[in-house]
Amino acid sequence: MASAKKAVPRRKLGSQGLDVSAGGLGCMGMSWWLGHPKPEPEMIKLIHHAVDSGVTFLDTSDVYGPHTNEILIGKALKGVMREKVQVATKFGVRVEDGKPVVQGDPTYVRACCEASLKRLEIDCIDLYYVHRIDTTVPIEVTVRPFISLNFWLLFIA
Repeated sequence: MASAKKAVPRRKLGSQGLDVSAGGLGCMGMSWWLGHPKPEPEMIKLIHHAVDSGVTFLDTSDVYGPHTNEILIGKALKGVMREKVQVATKFGVRVEDGKPVVQGDPTYVRACCEASLKRLEIDCIDLYYVHRIDTTVPIEVTVRPFISLNFWLLFIA
């Protein structure tokens, strides 16, 4: 007799009601940092397998690759897959001359969000947050785009 598939536990993330799988899939190592980038078709299969197994929380960042990890996630989510997951991505670090540079000015934040939406090929980002704090910019200034109505419209599904 085949065993029944166990449901992956769920958790509320934060106070806004975002419901995610208790275990998420951190995608950084698929295309950056941990050795050479992995073959894209294999990573897409891995993402699909994770989602089919009940994992719904996918974590990436614009700096992974840089940018190639978000593109990979976007390809994996085409079709009905997007409706099954919550996507988290980050901003605040860019690579310049092979070195990480922390940046948090509002113009950069807004540009990063718009670019992430395009690379991920999605209409909204479920969780968007600061990867590294730019200590040269007050946090109130960094998050200023988050309080503008036009910026929030990017996150309404």
